[in-house]
Amino acid sequence: MRRIAIPILIFALASISGYGQSIFDDLTSESTSGDDKASLKFSGFVRGVAYGAGDVYDYTNAFGEFSLIASLEKNKAFLVADMRVREGVFFGARELQLQLKEAYGGYKGDNVDLFLGNQIVTWGRTDGFNPTNNITPNDYFFFTNEPDDQKLSNFMLRARLRPAHTFDVELIAIPFYRPSVYRYDLFQTDQPATFASLEYPTLQFDKGALAIRANLEESFMGASLSYFVGYNPFYGFSLTNFSINPLGVEFSPTPYFMQTIGADFAIPIKSWIVRGEGALSITDDYQQQMQTPNPDFSYVVGIERSFFEITAIFQYVGKYTFDFAELTEPILTGFTPDAMMEYASEMAQYESMMYNRRIFNQQEQTNHMLFLSLNRSFFYEQLNVELAGAYNITTEEHLFRGKVKWSLTDAVAANIGCSYMLGPDQSIYNMAGKVMNGVFVGLEVGF
Repeated sequence: MRRIAIPILIFALASISGYGQSIFDDLTSESTSGDDKASLKFSGFVRGVAYGAGDVYDYTNAFGEFSLIASLEKNKAFLVADMRVREGVFFGARELQLQLKEAYGGYKGDNVDLFLGNQIVTWGRTDGFNPTNNITPNDYFFFTNEPDDQKLSNFMLRARLRPAHTFDVELIAIPFYRPSVYRYDLFQTDQPATFASLEYPTLQFDKGALAIRANLEESFMGASLSYFVGYNPFYGFSLTNFSINPLGVEFSPTPYFMQTIGADFAIPIKSWIVRGEGALSITDDYQQQMQTPNPDFSYVVGIERSFFEITAIFQYVGKYTFDFAELTEPILTGFTPDAMMEYASEMAQYESMMYNRRIFNQQEQTNHMLFLSLNRSFFYEQLNVELAGAYNITTEEHLFRGKVKWSLTDAVAANIGCSYMLGPDQSIYNMAGKVMNGVFVGLEVGF
């Protein structure tokens, strides 16, 4: 990776310098010949981020990063590219990482837009929890001061049709699968569990994904209806190997196929904004495949209000699981070698199924969670304070995140904050918190 990343970075920097000083003056290069006009823009940032002080790692992530974003528009054609290069410590290992955040081109017409390439698309109108957003995968183990940094692009063909000024229809075709990044292997430091490589769906047309959304944007309401069919970036785990001597368990990350019918809305009512979002997810073979969750209905209802210059968002997040059945914990029926072997094998199966249910929030037939976010700016928006917390009533898990951003100048910002997850023993938040809890500091210079 190091041999590849450095030449690409050198080439990118050389390309910028080739356009001359004017790019750095206004970040725009334009040429006009009659009606033929091209606009080339560069932007980006350089930043340092340190995230750590957790139970497992003193330095969970600590790195320097360079981002270069280029965009070109000519007539109705355009292209966008966002490249990231970072070097530092990630979970105890020093790495040089090259990431193509986005890279796509397209056409913007009067009533039709076309996009092709690596893109980040986010659906939904609620904050933090979007059950209708099944398109964009996330790297949940890339820690910075900005949660949006975790979003990953998908290669896709996207079309947007605008039959009316306030109404559009978006069509998306994703030919191959890209999963989210979960490092559950990091949670198993004191257990004899290993995780195999993810089982990717084969590169065939019927293994891709399709999505469509009809979206309305009026002054009195915003709303949409959506449909997704394909493999969910949020995958489960199957038990592939279990042994007694030596004791060991092997899991295999395995994607599952699903259909999702979703809807969302946002309605301003005087000084309030009422938001809602819901998604019905339909799966098959969930009774035979432990990595496939039951069909469920996930929903979010929230309100947003500003008072005393504080923007507050309060949400209720719920889930109802269809065809739910309690798991029965195995019982040791004897002390013979065969009975003990059978009991150990059944316990491994039981714990694995419970593990998947915790991941999908299907431990109970209904799941209830509350979320609150507070945001306020001080000193003419030079200082911004964000506080957010969530409490899962069903599982008794807690999440808290706080951040202070100080804009030193228009181009320089310093960030400091923390993120903590707590929960009962064997809960996901309890296991994840040992790795993911910590404080962060960052300094970013944009151009």
